[in-house]
Amino acid sequence: MLKIWGRNNGLNVQKVMWCVGELDLSHERIDHGGPFGGNDAGWYRRMNPNGVIPTIDDDGFILWESNTIIRYLAATYGGNDIWPADAQARARADQWMDWQQTTLREPVMTLFYGLIRTPEAARDASALDRAVVHAGELFQRLDRQLSATPFVAGDRFSIGDIPVGVLTYRWCHLDVARPDLPHLRAWYERLESRPAFRAHVMLPLT
Repeated sequence: MLKIWGRNNGLNVQKVMWCVGELDLSHERIDHGGPFGGNDAGWYRRMNPNGVIPTIDDDGFILWESNTIIRYLAATYGGNDIWPADAQARARADQWMDWQQTTLREPVMTLFYGLIRTPEAARDASALDRAVVHAGELFQRLDRQLSATPFVAGDRFSIGDIPVGVLTYRWCHLDVARPDLPHLRAWYERLESRPAFRAHVMLPLT
């Protein structure tokens, strides 16, 4: 059985769990990291030398890095449902997955850590203000893409929507100013209609 180490409120764990839910895979998720500890345990470091979450064990195949895990699970178990068969469509999905990790993550997680996990008296107001502006600009880029296609990689939901969708949920539920982005809002409503998104992503921000 597929095993996943990671707590359910972790951003990267939520990506993997959403993918697992979409694929309806039998699995066991093991609370790990954060308040559960264990990241520095020797047995865990032997699986994941970075000591972060998530890590999976798929019948003896160990893998870490959340976006890589999503690609592996979709390619192995997804058929064409969320793993595009067409190379160009798959590349577009990869493009947005990488954009989430290299570009979108920084301002959204600055806001998340600053507003959710930092006491008000200790917050860096100027850093938060910059992150609000930067995140708004980046989501405008996503909105332009979604004005042309209903999902980030084209006409169908794919792995590309998962990492971006998890960050979008957090941004939409933070107490910050957001530009009016009608195409992004329509896409987000399509995500909300997916049972796996509701089960694994739409959780209280903690």
